[in-house]
Amino acid sequence: MVIGEGKMAAPEEPELSQAQTEKLLQFQDLTGLESIDQCRRTLEQHNWNIEAAVQDRLNEQEGVPSVFNPPPPRPLQVNTADHRIYSYIVSRPQPRGLLGWSYYLIMLPFRFTYYTLLDIFRFALRFIRPDPRGRVTDPVGDVVSFIHSFEEKYGRSHPVFYQGTYSQALNDAKRELRYLLVYLHGDDHQDTDEFCRSTLCTEEVITFINTQMLFWACSTSKPEGYRASQALRENTYPFLAMIVLKDGKMTMVGRLEGLIQPEDLINQLTFIMEANQTYLMSERIEREQRNQTQEIRKRQDEEFEASLRADQEKERKKREEQEQKRQEEEKVRQSVLMEERRRRKLEEEKERKSECLPPEPQADDPESVKIVFKLPNDTRVERRFLFGQSLTVIHDFLFSLKETPEKFQIVTNFPRRVLPCLPSEEQPNPPTLKEAGLSRCEVLFVQDLTDD
Repeated sequence: MVIGEGKMAAPEEPELSQAQTEKLLQFQDLTGLESIDQCRRTLEQHNWNIEAAVQDRLNEQEGVPSVFNPPPPRPLQVNTADHRIYSYIVSRPQPRGLLGWSYYLIMLPFRFTYYTLLDIFRFALRFIRPDPRGRVTDPVGDVVSFIHSFEEKYGRSHPVFYQGTYSQALNDAKRELRYLLVYLHGDDHQDTDEFCRSTLCTEEVITFINTQMLFWACSTSKPEGYRASQALRENTYPFLAMIVLKDGKMTMVGRLEGLIQPEDLINQLTFIMEANQTYLMSERIEREQRNQTQEIRKRQDEEFEASLRADQEKERKKREEQEQKRQEEEKVRQSVLMEERRRRKLEEEKERKSECLPPEPQADDPESVKIVFKLPNDTRVERRFLFGQSLTVIHDFLFSLKETPEKFQIVTNFPRRVLPCLPSEEQPNPPTLKEAGLSRCEVLFVQDLTDD
């Protein structure tokens, strides 16, 4: 029998205010839910308290019991006619002896009348007001309240109760691949006290349940217990249901009803577990294979990502190298262009200096000076100047020559001295040839200063 949720038509929903719309979008961003209708239902069930709704959603994802009064889930439906469910019903012992039968026959009409009137009263009450147990407002609170009342009445020596909702217990049993034993507690049933004291709270039953399965229990007088009762459809009390993952779904594989003794309870639970062990083992093997497949796929994805990162790194380095090469080529190109512009500017400057030179005087001019220049490439150049001309004229003449280096200085041979041909801070106006002490015939040396 597969446990599933029932369907019901959704009523027409009213329009939202601007504040509610903002909360709805904020809740969807925080929780990652794709369905806007589900986000709206969750917020409405929490009275549009976004903090409570977000916390409740996170608790649900982590399998932690809700602390914010989660919404009432729809009743879980169970097909009780499934022949695969193992059923074990314990009938009450028949009276023995004349005294026993006499007491039974005397009490029979009173008991019949009491239960008949009680059923009629409950049936009529349903028409007056709906059963309050149908509204599950605090399922975790229902379970915790039952546990406290159980311990007050029967003590703390009992199987470990699952402190969460019925649905959470199913989810945990499914996730952990364990059996889930559900106990529905009938407060007003005549066999409940004896079962709890003489069977459920015995040491051997406690040890068996705690080591073999999860144990969830609740009173059917509580809304959460009543919801589980609707799903499991018990006939009498005490009622126990064994649920396990079977064929991929949580399935009830056994039900025990009536007053049962400790040894018989352990034997029946053991029989149910052994009968369904193959299903549980197959689920474990399938899950292990699925986990292995996921692990292999994960490793493959990691290897692919590592290979992709390596390729991306290679591509990045290749782009960097290409960019570096491009920059170097651009740098060389710019350097060539700058050098070309510099040379062109230098040639223009030489041409301009040549055009600005004063004419060369005649050889018979008494103020003329014959100067022989010895260039760095061992070539000789001869020209006449006037005594009254500035040494700058000599420099401009040499600068206009193609053979002359870009930077140079003019030096006399003996005594050796550098002629101040260009203006400086100490001497803004260079001296004339006569002031520099040159004779009518001179040999001057041109020194290359380009490297300096």
